[in-house]
Parts: sequence; C-alpha cells; structure tokens
Amino acid sequence: MQESVTYVSLESDESFHGEYEAALLAIEQEFGKRHPMYIGSREVTSREEFEARSPIDRSILLGTFAAGGGEHAREAVAAADEAFLGWSRRGWRERVGIIRKTADAIESRLFLLAALLTYEAGKTRYEALAEVGEAVAMLRYYCGVYEQKNGYIVPLHSPAPGEECRSVMRPYGAWAVISPFNFPIALAAGMIAGALLTGNTVVFKPTSKTPLSGVNLYRLFIAGGVSPGALNLVTGPGGPFGEVVAAHPDVAGIAFTGSRAVGTWLERQAAAAQPYQKPFVAEMGSKNPVIVTASVDIEKAVEGVVRAAFGFAGQKCSAASRVYVHSSVAERFSTALRDRVERMEVGDPRRREVACGPLIDDDARMTFQRALKEAVRDGGKILAGGEGVGDGLCVRPTVITGLPHDHRLYAEELFVPVLLASTFETLDEALRLANATDYGLTAGIFSEDPEEIGYFFDAIRFGVVYANRRGGATTGAWPGAQPFGGWKASGTTGRGAGGPYYLLSFVREQAETRVTEPTVTP
Repeated sequence: MQESVTYVSLESDESFHGEYEAALLAIEQEFGKRHPMYIGSREVTSREEFEARSPIDRSILLGTFAAGGGEHAREAVAAADEAFLGWSRRGWRERVGIIRKTADAIESRLFLLAALLTYEAGKTRYEALAEVGEAVAMLRYYCGVYEQKNGYIVPLHSPAPGEECRSVMRPYGAWAVISPFNFPIALAAGMIAGALLTGNTVVFKPTSKTPLSGVNLYRLFIAGGVSPGALNLVTGPGGPFGEVVAAHPDVAGIAFTGSRAVGTWLERQAAAAQPYQKPFVAEMGSKNPVIVTASVDIEKAVEGVVRAAFGFAGQKCSAASRVYVHSSVAERFSTALRDRVERMEVGDPRRREVACGPLIDDDARMTFQRALKEAVRDGGKILAGGEGVGDGLCVRPTVITGLPHDHRLYAEELFVPVLLASTFETLDEALRLANATDYGLTAGIFSEDPEEIGYFFDAIRFGVVYANRRGGATTGAWPGAQPFGGWKASGTTGRGAGGPYYLLSFVREQAETRVTEPTVTP
C-alpha cells in the first residue's frame, strides 16, 4: 500500500485487494451483536432498540443498538459538561498526541473499517478505503496545524511595564456532533477531532443508518487516549436528540453534516431556544454543477463527470448533479457520456469490478424512481440508465436531458445517481446557470483555455472548485490539499473541513493580561 490512501492512488496499486477481501470475511465476526451507548464512564442500554442491516442484502444483520431518547441526550450533555474543565486543561500538546494516537488506531484497522463501510454504507472497496485514509489524513493534518499555530497562543505587546499579554483561542465547552451516513468515518472523525483537539468535549450522535461505524469510531478515539466523558456516544433516532441539544443551555456548539432541511431546523431551533447565539458548524449538501466548454478534452471531461456524478451512487454532498455543455461539443460529449455510463458495472460492492453499489435505503430508491417519473412526465429524455437493477437497492446511473432550467430537479438535491445535462452558448450563460442555486459547495470546469479557467474561478460562487479534474469533476478534496467547505446554504462558517482554518470554528479568542511585577503608584 502507498503511504497516502486516496481514491486516485488506489487505482494504480493492486496490492490492497487481498487484504481487503480478507477483511470482508473477518469483519463478519463483528456482526449481529448488541451495542450500548457510552455516557461518561458508563455503558448505557435502553428499553427500545433498533437494528442496522446491510443495504447490500437486508438479511445481513449488522447489529442491534440502543435507541437513545431525550433523557440519554441530557445525560450525555451533563457528562460532557462535567468533563470539560479537566479535558480542556490538559495541555494542547498532550491533546495533539492523543489525536495522533487515534489516527494511528484508525489506520491500524484500515481494511476492517473499509470492509465495514462496504457492508454498512454500500461502498466499493475504492470508496471505502479512501474514506478511512481520509479520516487518518484529516486527524494528522489538524494536529500539524495546531502545532504550527502553537496551540493558537500568541504573545502580544504589553501596554505597561510589568505586564504580560497574550491572545489565546479558548474552547467553548460541550459540543454535539451529528454525522451522516455517506461518510460515517471520515466526516464524523473530522468533526470530533476538531472539537476535542481544541479542548472541547463531545456528545457524538451517528446517524441510525450507519451506527456500527459510529460505535467503532468512538472506541478508536477512546483507544487513542480520549477520556470517557470527554467523548460520549448516543445512538438512536435523531429527532429527540436534536430537540435536546438545540435547546440545552449546557450545549456550547453544534457540528452537523447532513441534509439542508435537518440542518436548517437545528440552527433555527437553537437560535430560538438559546439565551445567546452559539456556534453552529454545518455542511448541508449542494446541487453541484460542471461546465464543459468548447475547448474541452472530451475523454477527460466525460471521465471526470462520471466519477463525480456516480461515485457511491451519487450519495455525496459533492456529487455532480448538473452539467452544462457548450453546444458545439454537445453531441460528441453526450455520445461519449452515454457510452461510458452504460459500461459501468452496477451491483454488489464487494465485487472488485463493481463501480456503483446500492442506495442506502428504500427511501433513496423511491427518490430515484420519483425523479425519473417526474422528468419523463415533464418532457425530459433518458440519455442513459433509468432503471433499477434486480429487487434490491441498486439502480443504474442515469443522465437526463431536455428539462427546462427552472425545473425542480435542477434545484433540489436528490442524493441519488441522477445527472441533468443541458447546453449553453457563452461562458457567461453557463456561469449564470451554474450559480442559479441556493447551494454552493463544489463546482468544476473542463476547458483547455487558461483564460476560461481563470474567469470560472473568479465568477463561480462555490466553496470548492476544480478545473480539468479527471479523477472527479466536483469531488476529491483532500485534507491539507483542498479544504472542503460550502458557501450559501451549503455551509455556515465559510471554513472548510480539512483546511487550515477549520479548527477556528471550535474556539474563541481570550485576551489575557497578567501583572508580573508590582505596580508602583506615584
């Protein structure tokens, strides 16, 4: 294996397949067990439980989990609040060492965690291994940033003799961290580490669609040296948990990755219930465009668009869902795109040749079916795909043309493998169409003209932008290489995860002055 595990590096490295396939067998030994919550130093059960089953095969029981309610959320907040002073007073270098050990612990289970992601989220081996590698890289990157910034402690000019002044970025307190199903290791690890590294404590609520990944991640943070109570785990339905943490006076901040509807509700609930504004760090999806200009390299553009639109069956907040193609190359691009999509292998992601696995659940499959029905009803044409595969949750990646730009499908995030395609005449027109959305997470362009690329970067209103990226037109941000943060409805802070400013989301400035010599009064 290469030192850095990424989507692109895996394709040139054949050595990992044997270890991954062995891990697929080994991880099955962890399935079917009961899992408690972890609050303070206690294992906590509940009268109600829920099951997690694999989207590959619903007969595979991954585990049974405690269905925590509002009372468990309140207990966890109390435990995190109680642990805050002790955890925050541990030196920042000690916390850096703990998060580094956590990264090492995650890396030591690289293949087992990737196999778990295949079973629990339906990821192919490439997607699953790259996600675990991203989690490791993110934690190490944050530790490096924190060291470079000296724990965000800056000496200041003293206004008077005998006084020492400094600026210190201090943690807020107990944070709620709410993670999604599509990156249950990487995104959860990044939010948790951002809070813990800077001295906050955490109540972690993984989505109920991928709870076993959450349990494993919790245990790895504890194995790395995080104190029980500094990190707490509550599983179960999101509604009761969200209601408690939005209104609880001892919740200092919320870090959330998920849908716009849930994130907006959480933010508004907190704003209405809390006595003052508290930090809300969120990434809430997008409707990501790709522009293909007349000067394009067709093969490169098709590959980049297909990877961005249909990787992990379109279930990424960074997935390309709109492509605008210059009319002079539209026919050639459409033909090549159709041929490339129709060659994609769809099915069981445990198989090496499969490029697109199942959707996460029946609701996602229904979203896919409704979108296709609506598109055809309103005059759209299916260029490629447009059907399910068997009786399970797999569907064929689909390209739709012919819909008007004001159609609902151009505006709403679907989170399924559906790509809308249309044409344009001028780059200004393409940019206007690309920017005509409430979202602003990722965007891409394919052009061989440097002036077009520069104009695109200046005019596009998205937080993560790419030019000519064959490995994924709108996907593939990597910790330390490109931050991942959205504008407009896609994000709330403007600081991208995996970037040099992300940790500042979890701290606030305190100006300190201490007298070191007696003051002489004239």
